[in-house]
Amino acid sequence: MLEFDNVSKSFWTGKQRKVILDRASFRIELGNSLGILAPNGTGKTTIVNMMAGLEKPDEGSIRKTCRVSFPLGFMGGVVQKHSGRENARFIARLYGLDPDYVEAFSRWLCGIEEYFDMPVGTYSAGMKSRFTFSLLLAMEFDIYLIDEGMPSTTDVEFNRKAGSILRDRLKTSTVVVVSHQAATLEKFCRSAAVLHNGQLRMFNTLEEAKRMYDYATQS
Repeated sequence: MLEFDNVSKSFWTGKQRKVILDRASFRIELGNSLGILAPNGTGKTTIVNMMAGLEKPDEGSIRKTCRVSFPLGFMGGVVQKHSGRENARFIARLYGLDPDYVEAFSRWLCGIEEYFDMPVGTYSAGMKSRFTFSLLLAMEFDIYLIDEGMPSTTDVEFNRKAGSILRDRLKTSTVVVVSHQAATLEKFCRSAAVLHNGQLRMFNTLEEAKRMYDYATQS
């Protein structure tokens, strides 16, 4: 279970205070994947980062009784001057996993060959995406956090392998995906929520959420 209890979060933009959440309370139960619809610039990534524990709320509390992933594509835990191998082993120790396994899995999945032993700062954007995705899939979580869907790469073989592994994981795991497009949520979720003006409104079906989202963004 992942629960937000009266959570508030806002930022000062230099001109005004931008409210991300205003006393929001909701719960994500294991087995019930949730999609969150929100326009760009409203704080989707901030909410995902709070779920992962990367950002703290201004008020309220966030409780977790399960293993929650870092956001898909998150680079914050990766040290640019260290190699893929060194980063994989560091992340493994951070999560209490076997460094040999995480290194081998990541090396196999991302398929960047000799670059795996070079500094991550030398990687192209596509190689970084493949590397961070491989780290996420090297570990098993109860809840996977996805910001704007799976990253797309130009490597067909990687997309095939990673997509197959993720689909298998989601058979026994829960996913939280945030996006400004309802089509992204359809691949993962049956229930959904809409973030609008700092309020997160929960709906039993994605169709209900889509109607509310369309109305809110057009009004």
